[in-house]
Amino acid sequence: MPVNSFDDYYMSWKPDKSCLEKPYYQSLARQLERDIMAGRLSDNTRLPPQRELADFLDLNLSTVTRAYKLCELKGLLYGVTGSGTYVSPGSRVGDTFVDRGGSLIEMGMIKPFYETNCRVLEAARSVLGRRDSRRLFEYGDPLGTERQLSAARLWLEKRGAPVEGDNLMIVAGAQNALSVILLSLFRAGDKIAVDEYTYTNFRRLAGLLQIQLVAVEADSRGMRPEALDALCRHGGVKGIYLMPTCSNPTGLCMSRDRRMELAETVRRYRLLVIEDDIYSFLAPADFQSFFSMAPKNTVHICSLSKSLCAGLRVAYLAFPEQYRETLVSGMLSVNLKTVSLNAEIIAQLIISGEADRIVEEKISLAHARNKIFRNYFPGGPEEVIPRFFHWVRLPGDMTSHEAELLALQKGIHILGSHRFAMGNRDPAHHVRLSIVSPRSEAELEEALGTLRELLGHTPLPSGVQGDRQAFYC
Repeated sequence: MPVNSFDDYYMSWKPDKSCLEKPYYQSLARQLERDIMAGRLSDNTRLPPQRELADFLDLNLSTVTRAYKLCELKGLLYGVTGSGTYVSPGSRVGDTFVDRGGSLIEMGMIKPFYETNCRVLEAARSVLGRRDSRRLFEYGDPLGTERQLSAARLWLEKRGAPVEGDNLMIVAGAQNALSVILLSLFRAGDKIAVDEYTYTNFRRLAGLLQIQLVAVEADSRGMRPEALDALCRHGGVKGIYLMPTCSNPTGLCMSRDRRMELAETVRRYRLLVIEDDIYSFLAPADFQSFFSMAPKNTVHICSLSKSLCAGLRVAYLAFPEQYRETLVSGMLSVNLKTVSLNAEIIAQLIISGEADRIVEEKISLAHARNKIFRNYFPGGPEEVIPRFFHWVRLPGDMTSHEAELLALQKGIHILGSHRFAMGNRDPAHHVRLSIVSPRSEAELEEALGTLRELLGHTPLPSGVQGDRQAFYC
């Protein structure tokens, strides 16, 4: 095929030949990454076939292959057998989780009721008022003091994840806990099963570490055990990443029965479960964690950022005995321990009972906002827990890209499903709306009214299950 025949018509991406320098594959990869991050290549764009791009640039095929592979390892691209190479959804998430402030109504970033921080401030004052408080500014026990670990055990037991012995550490937030787990217990090339729509930060972290994520089909109750079983039968799957209580972004809360079914599959194939349970504080008391159902196969992360205080960056990491030495070594080697002062403030909140009062207040506030949400977007799944966000299906052929842009034009920041979709999964038809982030209930009502009109939603007739399923997932 002559170059000019596909140059103007088929080439979805035409790098600048004059900017290429040795080593060419790295230079080409930098151009591709730059164009993706700048928005010149949108999510799920099919890139030129490697041979055609090599002809266009007068480069060896292996050079283009290496450039594509380098970007794929960074999580920027994904391949579909027999179809081609595509731009990964959510590649530009670096600028989407920033507090934009000003007059923009925030419904993308999840702000967990900052008004309760006054209680955290009082706990901080109490801690700093102690005689020995200056010791909190010194190097301390990297795993946490006994008081801090006792508070952690108390908190986890209330969340359905009791810890035996010393199989517990305190780390600087959920993202750092995930880093410790992936760096310590997985290797480049390992496969981890995930939901079809997965927490973006986990996806990017796995990409940086060259760990392959494989999406597993789900139904209205969450990941399907038979689909996970089929994937495991083909071999090569080492772990599974789950947010069983209010999964981000879909908001799905996995039932006890579904958890038990998945736990059985986990035990059968000896998978390692990474249980990210940041919203467990919203669940009823009878909810059980995977950590309690499959304790020998589960590492459990419980971040305190949504339940108690986002700014302190504290998370609890519980694990089976056989992983203790590896995880502790991994945490110490990359120095991802939390600040002792932060851990002590959280411990003070828990031991004093103030943490329970903060949770009660947040649940009450969330119930009120969910009631407002239902007034504008009726129907949907049964409210098992008071969600901080909702996953709403878009009408007709509106894409999540379009919905984000339309909302921004109206002064509202939301996140589309393309930022969370795995691989070649259809990412186009949902948005995630954080109902806890607007500065007041009045601002929430203003935003929801605008979004209902903008997204074409109308009130649903009562009892119409089919319509409800069309709007919620």
